[in-house]
Amino acid sequence: MLIVLLCALLLDYFLGEFNKYHPLVAFGQLAEWLEEGLNEDSFEANVELSSEFILEPAHECTPFMKRDAQKNRLNGFLAAMLCLLPAGLLAYYLISDSLFGYLLEIIILYFAIGLNSLKRHAHDILLPLVSHQLEQARHSLSMIVSRDTRDMDEEGICRATTESVLENGNDAVFATIFWFIVAGAPGVIIFRLTNTLDAMWGYKTERYNDFGFFVAKFDDVLNYVPSRLTALSYALMGNWKNAMQCWSKQGSLWESPNAGVVMAAGAGALDVQLGGGDHYHGEYKLRPDLGCGTQATAQTIKEACELLDRSTIIWVIVVALVSIPGWL
Repeated sequence: MLIVLLCALLLDYFLGEFNKYHPLVAFGQLAEWLEEGLNEDSFEANVELSSEFILEPAHECTPFMKRDAQKNRLNGFLAAMLCLLPAGLLAYYLISDSLFGYLLEIIILYFAIGLNSLKRHAHDILLPLVSHQLEQARHSLSMIVSRDTRDMDEEGICRATTESVLENGNDAVFATIFWFIVAGAPGVIIFRLTNTLDAMWGYKTERYNDFGFFVAKFDDVLNYVPSRLTALSYALMGNWKNAMQCWSKQGSLWESPNAGVVMAAGAGALDVQLGGGDHYHGEYKLRPDLGCGTQATAQTIKEACELLDRSTIIWVIVVALVSIPGWL
């Protein structure tokens, strides 16, 4: 287990992410195809529905809409199963104790871990920031967040980038390692694919609210324990007192039961103020404050990446301790 993890981390460090040929790109295309075919709340379905019922009284539409929502949740569940089960079962049957099995585990974990990629994206934002090229920084930030970045000032860019680094540190690194410890390569695949589907379908919008219901809840379940271990890692590797206080007081205030815990602890560990209002899909959302201390700066982004590195060391040590009984 330890050797597989170390090899995957080394490959991630030296090779980074294969953007052009990454398996998640093909998976994303499959997910888009399934969503367009099965999601009855897609743009085309909404147009047909509105034109069909525009002259009908509201009370006559309500029962149909209720049944339609339930059906679309089922469609979302079926689409998720079509995405997740074949990949998980294939990995389960291919992994063995042979050299091929170990090599396959290394490759799967390498593709799933995104430590290098996450820090590279942060670096792509940090460089133009320190050169006062805010437009380029906004563009680079828009590649990794769902919020609107066009009118962000420097503090907003730094705050959003720091939040992304802390939150995605859980998804792309520590939760991935957790599921590798628990369930090996099949667990890694199920978790990362669920996480990808949640990023695509897990929005509370008219189009995805029902279709993405299952995958959003399933992602929350898979992330519940890892997110709290990630928060603990941030606390251990940063300002322990502030991290634990922010986790306790602010973590449950966030819309996501897992992201709030991770970002509150991370913000406290960095002694920085995160959260607050931002624009999402054209709407202003006032989010709870996270952390404590000073406003986010370019230095905060660098410190957040360093916090990820230190926390990764903790996880490697844990995996080494878990692996010791197998060596004896």
